[in-house]
Amino acid sequence: MNVYKVLIVNGPNMNMLGRRETSVYGSMTLDEIIELTRAHSYGANVKIDHFQSNFEGDLIDRIQNARDSYDLIVINAGGLTHTSICLRDALILSEVPFVEVHISNIFAREDFREQSVTADRALCFIAGGGVHAYALGVMAGINHLKLRNESAKDKSLEE
Repeated sequence: MNVYKVLIVNGPNMNMLGRRETSVYGSMTLDEIIELTRAHSYGANVKIDHFQSNFEGDLIDRIQNARDSYDLIVINAGGLTHTSICLRDALILSEVPFVEVHISNIFAREDFREQSVTADRALCFIAGGGVHAYALGVMAGINHLKLRNESAKDKSLEE
């Protein structure tokens, strides 16, 4: 059975989940959310690694290094979602398909949070998924990868 290697990337302030605006983000810590995501059944063999940093350059380095190691990136870039062209470029240059996730519904919050500089390049965009946003992102991303693999098999059979 195929093993899907997934890298979950979290940006600035996500390490403060459980203490940060619990009325918006809930009371679970980031570690608890990652464990919840790992425990989910995806109908496929999935290996999940996780990386969080408050530093944009560290996030960019990790994404660039994901190129040959991962099948999928699930990213919650935090506040960098709305501003970081450098993070967008790293995601595109990595050539690893990615899903963008947000615990809160960014469209129901402050105006400046309504824009994502990476969403147009994502396989899928999940906003307002709560603590299950990451599991939903992994599930959706794997579904996209399976469809791509099936399409590639069909094309090779036609040739």
